[in-house]
Amino acid sequence: MKKRNHQDFGRLFIKQAKRYGASLAGIADVGATRQSPSHVFYGSLKPLRVVGIRIERKMMPGPVAWPETARSIVVIALEHPEGQPELDWWRPDIAGGTSGNRALMQINARLARWIREETGAAVTSLPYQIEKGGIFLKDAAVMAGLGCIGRNNMLITPDFGPRVRLRAMLLDMALPPTGPVDFDPCHACDMPCRPICPQKAFQNKIYSKKALGLPQLPGRNGVYARARCNTQMEQDIYRSENIRSVIYSHGGKQVKYCRQCEFSCPVGR
Repeated sequence: MKKRNHQDFGRLFIKQAKRYGASLAGIADVGATRQSPSHVFYGSLKPLRVVGIRIERKMMPGPVAWPETARSIVVIALEHPEGQPELDWWRPDIAGGTSGNRALMQINARLARWIREETGAAVTSLPYQIEKGGIFLKDAAVMAGLGCIGRNNMLITPDFGPRVRLRAMLLDMALPPTGPVDFDPCHACDMPCRPICPQKAFQNKIYSKKALGLPQLPGRNGVYARARCNTQMEQDIYRSENIRSVIYSHGGKQVKYCRQCEFSCPVGR
């Protein structure tokens, strides 16, 4: 490969991520992402047994640990259209839990291998969940310029709205960030995402600027109950279907998690 500067590398990584199947890709700065809202107030959250985390590994809020040499974050997104709900159906016999997450893992693995081979950079692929050692992907995606946090507390992208899934990796290269960007589709929206929530997670103000010490709040104005969203996921598990599995002789459960706030969003239609 010919000699390139870091600006070129950033553009090249994004292009390669899309070549491997990513719908969107961007670069975030590690230092700036550490100061993003979720990473700052994570330690202030009440303990919550998060769906998808083994009970014996019940995690408590605390500082997010990244390699000291990490300088940049490559964030990739995969479109998850309403017409392909199976991408998010959780099954015990699929690596990563869902076929969408498996696709993201494969894209990330190919991209990480390519970056190592082409640049010699140290790459750290990250798990999906913060409780398992990952990062707050929505905040990282905002810092990478993929979109903004909407009133449904989800990442809203210009092209696909909230109907995307995310993955990220850390690099020891200081690359120019591709975000944040000036994008706010929620400003004049009548918020169809809020009343449609079956658990009324957007009914009451939970967080305040004074309590968190931040101007940016979950759900934009602090009206978002994380525990209620988790309750819905627990109910989705309880109502899940028994399936046959070619891997597990006893079969297992196929879980179809609620996506009503996603589907109601008009952005990216």
